[in-house]
Formats: sequence, structure tokens, C-alpha cells
Amino acid sequence: MFGRFLEIGLATRDITASFTFYDRLGFGQLMTSDAWPHRYGVLSDERLYVGLHEREMTSPSVTFVLPDLVHALPRLRSQRLEPDLALLGEDRLNQVVLRDPAGHAVTLLEARTYSPAPQGSAKQSLCGYFSHLSLPQTDFDSARIFWELAGFVALAEEDLPFPHLPLTSDHLDLAFHQRRTFDAPLLVFECVDIAAAMQRMRELELPTSTHLPRGLDRKRSCLIESPEGTALLIVPVSD
Repeated sequence: MFGRFLEIGLATRDITASFTFYDRLGFGQLMTSDAWPHRYGVLSDERLYVGLHEREMTSPSVTFVLPDLVHALPRLRSQRLEPDLALLGEDRLNQVVLRDPAGHAVTLLEARTYSPAPQGSAKQSLCGYFSHLSLPQTDFDSARIFWELAGFVALAEEDLPFPHLPLTSDHLDLAFHQRRTFDAPLLVFECVDIAAAMQRMRELELPTSTHLPRGLDRKRSCLIESPEGTALLIVPVSD
């Protein structure tokens, strides 16, 4: 219904600062097109694709490529998916923005905006293995119905590293967590040696936050915040 996953789009007021942050963590830069009129960059570890947009937009925005977007609109509306924004025209990159029940943004683009890296060219970042994007949700059932239209499949609820409902797909995994657990979206990573990762972050002057999701042990997990305000959570590798 939504097409193929492209990136997690992040709005930043200072793309240089945001780019430097992810670069220091070990994410690799990808070649972008000139599709956007604003400054734009993409970094990846071959699992997480971060699209940095120097403009005002809802962030993060889970972004997909859906060819022939104009003709896809009736199909979206037939599923009661009314666009929050539709920018369509022959002289621009066609885009549609949807909102899930909690207001999280989904952007549909008619074409790719960067070139994929050669398979196997990227290394795992300092954060470890990217697990999923976790979104705060009030109504899990409504959110599940919305995201299943995008091709995600809900699994059984889990308690670790905190209570959440996981959803899986071919190219991106999601989770829902309660707002009382953490108010903002989380990029969740699993790391084999968190102590070593935290030491390396101190050496790189990347401060960790004391504000962790509810119930997590500060000795076994850490959270860092990017210049644009994105929360990256690092937890032990799950058994």
C-alpha cells in the first residue's frame, strides 16, 4: 500500500552538525540526487537509512517510494487514508504525507532521492545493530491497523528492553511503546559491549543522557541525542 521503504526522514536546522554526529558514530554517507530544493544528506549502516532534511517538517517521518503516486491516491483514500499533505505536479518531486493515529508522519515519494550503497560496503556503527524504530502510541490497536496497511506484521507483545509491541517488515522493523515509557520516538540499537561503546562515545565527546525509557538500567543501556533532537537508545543484545 505504501511502497518500498526509503529512509527515516529527520528535520534539522543545522545539517552540518547532524551529519557530523552520525558520521562520528560510523554511519556512511550515500550519494543523493538533486530532487529536493533544500539541503539534504543520507547516512546509513545498511539497516538504518537516515535522511537529513534542512527544513521544517514533522520528524521523524517514515518515508517510502510509491511509483505513480498520483494514481495511488484513490487507493489510499479507499482505505480511509486521507493525506495530511499532497504536493503533486509535473515540475516537482511528488509527495504525500499521511499521519498514523498518534500523529506520526509517513511520507510517500514518487521516486528515490539517493543511490543505494553497494552491498557489504557499510560497517556497523558504534551504536551496534539497528533493531527498530519505536513509536510512542496511545492506542496500539488503531496504530497496528494503520501500519499493517504499509505491509508491517504485528507480533506478540514483548517486555524487553521495555514493554512494546513489535512489528516486522522486509526492510524496516517498528515497535509501539506507551508514552509513559518514553514520550518521543526511539531509534533502538543492540550492542554486544555497551561499556566499550559508552567509553568510545566519551572519547568522541558524544554525551549520553540520564533520561532513559522507564525501567531501564543505566549500567546496561544508554541514550544519546542527536543535534536535531533524535533519541538513539542502545541496549544489550537480546537473548
